[in-house]
Amino acid sequence: MGIAWRESMSIGVPEIDSQHKELLSRFDLLLKACEAGKGIDELKKLLGFLDDYVVKHFSDEEAIQRNSNFPGYATHKSEHDWFIARLKALNEEIKADGVAVYHVTETNNMLLKWLINHIAKVDVELGAYLRTKGAP
Repeated sequence: MGIAWRESMSIGVPEIDSQHKELLSRFDLLLKACEAGKGIDELKKLLGFLDDYVVKHFSDEEAIQRNSNFPGYATHKSEHDWFIARLKALNEEIKADGVAVYHVTETNNMLLKWLINHIAKVDVELGAYLRTKGAP
């Protein structure tokens, strides 16, 4: 089982779409590692990537929303804040207890829900809004 980018996820902003593609690529690596019984090792790499990714990506996306007067900005930002808080809690738990198989499962579930509920719905709505404005 893998996961791949679909053009239906595009919001029409090349930088944001590229960042989303990278996230999906990293998530796919985790899924494939899990199938090979190496999920814990890949999870460590993914969490390191996510620490930097969320800061840059969410900042870029939120700047576009503010600059375009996106009406869903507050809700969108609160979803970003939730993801950051969840990631921080996961990292703290792993730091305290070490990485366990359930962390891999939890991260898979978190990313899958994020993909389905945020990127494929909320971010796509942002893309539709930006298209009505004529540009990001």
